[in-house]
Amino acid sequence: MLASKSLGIDFQQSEKKTLFRFLSLYALLTVIIISVFSFIYFELQKDLMLQEQKPTLQKYSKELIESLKSLHVNFEKTQTYPRSENFDSAIFDNEKKLIFSTSDTVLRLEKIFYIEKGEIHLVNIPESYYLGAQYIVVKVKADKQWLKQTKKKIILFGFITFLFMLVIGYILLRLFLKPMRDAITLLDEFIKDTTHELNTPVSTIVANIEMIDKSKLDEKLLKKIERIDIGAKTVSNIYQDLTYLTLGNEIVSNNEDVDMEQLVKERVEYFTSLALARKVTISSTVLEKSSLHVDRLKISKLLDNLLSNAIKYNKIGGKIIVKVESSSLSVEDSGIGIAEDDIEKIQERYQRFNKSSGGFGIGLSIVSGIAKEYNLKIEITSQEGVGTKVSISW
Repeated sequence: MLASKSLGIDFQQSEKKTLFRFLSLYALLTVIIISVFSFIYFELQKDLMLQEQKPTLQKYSKELIESLKSLHVNFEKTQTYPRSENFDSAIFDNEKKLIFSTSDTVLRLEKIFYIEKGEIHLVNIPESYYLGAQYIVVKVKADKQWLKQTKKKIILFGFITFLFMLVIGYILLRLFLKPMRDAITLLDEFIKDTTHELNTPVSTIVANIEMIDKSKLDEKLLKKIERIDIGAKTVSNIYQDLTYLTLGNEIVSNNEDVDMEQLVKERVEYFTSLALARKVTISSTVLEKSSLHVDRLKISKLLDNLLSNAIKYNKIGGKIIVKVESSSLSVEDSGIGIAEDDIEKIQERYQRFNKSSGGFGIGLSIVSGIAKEYNLKIEITSQEGVGTKVSISW
């Protein structure tokens, strides 16, 4: 089953944005979870390493206490503080003031057993105040191998876990989006089939109304014919929008030099009956002759949507002015206007900022698509309660 390319591309772009946003958030949460578990694992490994080193430091602590005891007894003979190649040490009095130390770094007594700056510390309290020492501290350099191995494992397993979780998240999101994708496909087919079925009856109605000699009709019948004409043109315009929406990328452009004055005249005449139904007047002004090398049907569709919006969002008794210059075309209305914050979003498909006037929110999206195809520049100026002006320049 082939879905229409236009809606298909829109859904693909929307799907990519959704995938990117979800995976970004999912990746961030995954990184946070991995970081938490990595921290816990690191702390466990550190505690395990400390427990393995603790007996060694306790042994060194006992050796130091014995040396201090010997020095205390024989202080008059030997006044040299005991030192060892295996560890550094320090002694503190009962007020935690340093008496002597073989270490250049600042030692802390807040913890009994800890690691700091790659060195393991053990604080012990001798049974007697040898040389006035209430606290003794021994420290050794930690084996860096455990740190390297722990970091290596954290990085390796963290990376593997991150990729695994990312793949799982991607698969889950694709599964969650599948029902929406299927629904979009069915909707695409429905719109495509509906527009195809509308083609013949709409074209027949419009063609037959145009063939009627209205001058020979009485007033009552003429009003009925005019209402049918308005309804038929409204349906025809919707049909053309849906056709372009569903087949836009499949429509081959037959570019030619289009006389913009003649085109504006034709389209204004076509929309006059629709405008009169809302008591809106349309006037066109050609300041300079202009032609544009484009597909006539597409540029007509661009102008039709501008005129349709100008009628749809106008005030009762309002006016529309169409101007043609040498390198630009503008449609200005005296309608309800657009809020300044909404002007940038108004060209996005399905964007509607006034729900009271109907429509599907695709008109300016179609205008934008055609303009991009021919490198036309769109400029929208608007003021709420005053009106809107859309300029197309080339």
